[in-house]
Amino acid sequence: MRLVTYRSVVDAAARLGVLEADLVIDVERLGAKAGHALPATMLGFIDLGPAALDALRDALDAHRGRWPVGAALPASNVKLLAPIPRPRKNIFGIGLNYVEHVAESARTLDTSKELPKQPVIFSKPPTSVIGPGDAIEHNAKITQQLDWEVELAVIIGRTAKRVSEEDALSHVFGYSVMIDVSARDNRRAGQWIYSKGQDTFAPFGPCIVTADEIGDPHTLDLWLTVNGQTKQSSNTKHMLFKIPTLISDISAAMTLEPGDIIASGTPDGVGAGRTPQEWMWPGDVVEAGVARIGTIRHPVVAV
Repeated sequence: MRLVTYRSVVDAAARLGVLEADLVIDVERLGAKAGHALPATMLGFIDLGPAALDALRDALDAHRGRWPVGAALPASNVKLLAPIPRPRKNIFGIGLNYVEHVAESARTLDTSKELPKQPVIFSKPPTSVIGPGDAIEHNAKITQQLDWEVELAVIIGRTAKRVSEEDALSHVFGYSVMIDVSARDNRRAGQWIYSKGQDTFAPFGPCIVTADEIGDPHTLDLWLTVNGQTKQSSNTKHMLFKIPTLISDISAAMTLEPGDIIASGTPDGVGAGRTPQEWMWPGDVVEAGVARIGTIRHPVVAV
């Protein structure tokens, strides 16, 4: 399933929907018609676990093609928000997780040229999240080096505490697309959160595709363009630390909870690694995508 958070009009509350072709099916309204008490929010739905997915599948199958009045809206008539507009916790970011990105970072960002022996973990606060089409803010008083990174986002579905790599993927609810925006000139004594955690620095969406539809998450093409020109193009098979390793490693020390997000790292092609270096500026448009999930597109604006 392709789950979205949407708003039907500007001042409406955010609601949970399912993308079905060119329609958004409201989950709570469909559930009510089918006799299932389903929530109106993504986090509420994730919290209910596999039973909610089963109930929603049953409701979709029972009503597909003859949707209840008020439950189906043309996708073109709604505003898609970030699938989880306000995460409960900081996003877990993974640095230096593609071999070629390790090499380009060592050349230009003063990081080690040696491959990390353990995942490199940082975080992005909930206030950094924006949804499809929202603007990435360029604050010239703070940065002159605004950079891009396309990433596969992993959304946790069950509590994970000291889980094994073999069991790790069973804790995944689904996958999405994220752009890890970075102000490269804002790194502080090796700490990345000020560089990567600023407002609007986590574009996220357009949907969460449930894990059962993805299967192996290490076979997905991912790409990013700026003003229509390809800057990054790779495949998740090139991750240095695969998703089971990331989940096992993080959960060894910090409990992962339903709705938590892991941004699993970016391939090479970032602006800092180019010769000459390239940065995003007001007026630019950045678009990023992951195969079988979708794309997100964002303007860069001055603030």
